Amino acid sequence: MSAEEDQDRAVATLRRIAFLLERAQATSYRSEAYRAAARTVEREDGRRLRTLAAAGALSDLPAVGARTAEVVSRALAGRPVPTLDELEDEAAAQDATLSPAAAALHAALRGDLHSHTDASDGAAPVQEMVLAELELGRDYLAVTDHSPRLTVAHGLSAARLRAQLDQLAALGPAVAPFRVLCGIEVDILEDGTLDQDPDLLDRLDVVVASVHSQLRMDRAAMTRRMVAAVRDPDTDVLGHCTGRRVLGKQRPASEFDARAVFDACAEHGVAVEINCRPDRLDPPHDLLQVAVDAGCDFSIDSDAHAPGQLDWLRTGCERAAAHGIGADRVLNTRPASQVARRGKG
Repeated sequence: MSAEEDQDRAVATLRRIAFLLERAQATSYRSEAYRAAARTVEREDGRRLRTLAAAGALSDLPAVGARTAEVVSRALAGRPVPTLDELEDEAAAQDATLSPAAAALHAALRGDLHSHTDASDGAAPVQEMVLAELELGRDYLAVTDHSPRLTVAHGLSAARLRAQLDQLAALGPAVAPFRVLCGIEVDILEDGTLDQDPDLLDRLDVVVASVHSQLRMDRAAMTRRMVAAVRDPDTDVLGHCTGRRVLGKQRPASEFDARAVFDACAEHGVAVEINCRPDRLDPPHDLLQVAVDAGCDFSIDSDAHAPGQLDWLRTGCERAAAHGIGADRVLNTRPASQVARRGKG
């Protein structure tokens, strides 16, 4: 192989390890070490990489440490990479536990309607998120960074969102026929309004509306707040409806009249998100059944903040299958032309 082909293999190996670490919920500094090394190796001259590898000096490169240097050296030489092999085996073993109904639903998914980039609180640029979704064999990804109210997540002002729309429009032709859907995860404010300029929301393909503040609001007030947001014609998906956290710094679920909220979702054609983040798993099973009984449609979303997290959808499929939710009731089993709003397909 040429030096450039060996270099490409090394970059792909580093990125694949980072992806699998993110999927496995490893600490972010581990996956970022491999992504940073991949960026360095990608920029380097292929022939120089071979020279450095032969001299045992790959760790002289910026952001390349002893472990990543070993991976690069093995990949350049076409030798097995034990770190990668172990992670692949772990992922395969996990996938094998999926029930047949969940596996069928997972195979039917064509995209993901909730993801974040480094424009807000994600860990990777949009290009890396799109590349990962492409490699998963899907047809589209909705980029849904946060809205301005969520300052802790560096939410996008109207001006920054407009700039992102231009960026996504420029990226689109390079990855066609894959679709990069323009979206937002917009905060539901205390009065039920959405945290972004309505004219700007109307330009988007996907609007995920979520509660991020005042999560302990009185039950009746929270119900009014959520129903108002669901009735807003710009809302397409109700995101992580209870706001709970079940791992790490835990947080109890918000209290609201689930039947009233889900009846509104069914009436207004708003999908209820089955959030696949291991720290959310939202809605809980009891509320998920209420949404099923209300006749809601659903969106099985990763809420990914890093490329490997895009591969978390199996968890949501297992939860959906447990409640008899078929592909016909899941929004993101449909083609992008049926998901993008305002006839933008």
